[in-house]
Amino acid sequence: MSKISNVILMLEYMQSGKKYSIKELSEKLEVTPRMIRVYKNELEKAGIYIDTIMGPYGGYVLNNSIRLPQRKFKEEDYKFLKNLKVDEKDKERLLLIADKVHGVYFESKKEKDELKKDTKKYFNTLTKAIKERRKVKINYYSYTRGNEERIIHPFDMFLYNGNWGCAAYCELKKDLRHFELKRINNIELLDEKF
Repeated sequence: MSKISNVILMLEYMQSGKKYSIKELSEKLEVTPRMIRVYKNELEKAGIYIDTIMGPYGGYVLNNSIRLPQRKFKEEDYKFLKNLKVDEKDKERLLLIADKVHGVYFESKKEKDELKKDTKKYFNTLTKAIKERRKVKINYYSYTRGNEERIIHPFDMFLYNGNWGCAAYCELKKDLRHFELKRINNIELLDEKF
């Protein structure tokens, strides 16, 4: 991959907020640890600062939000990969890559239809709440506890694996949490500020 492709991919990994060691990033990007340091320096020259955590359990953390356009493959790209004529040695690897593309970056009619109309409303409401620093009451589906009413203090929107989410302080959990918009059943913008 080119240098710019690797830098963008490194940013995509780090947008999750997870701490990555230089070794982990170099293995994911298939470059030397030295190149990871070069990428970090290039990003900082562009005004994108990555925090360094020192020590044996240290690494890099991206603490600020970066909006990157999401890369999506079209249905034609997927079909092209599936039907590409290669020798038997490379066929298995190509099919594996095609399935990864289909699972992670595939943009299909079904995927577009799954984005509920309400998700746009939720996104707009949460964005307004962030700008105005207002609390929001949501009915949220939790895999372990079912539907719950929660009051949150939203502070950022993020895109992860093609789905919008909101980073917010949850009054019920008394902690920072990530809320997937697709799991919100109802939303109400409150007058109360935080």
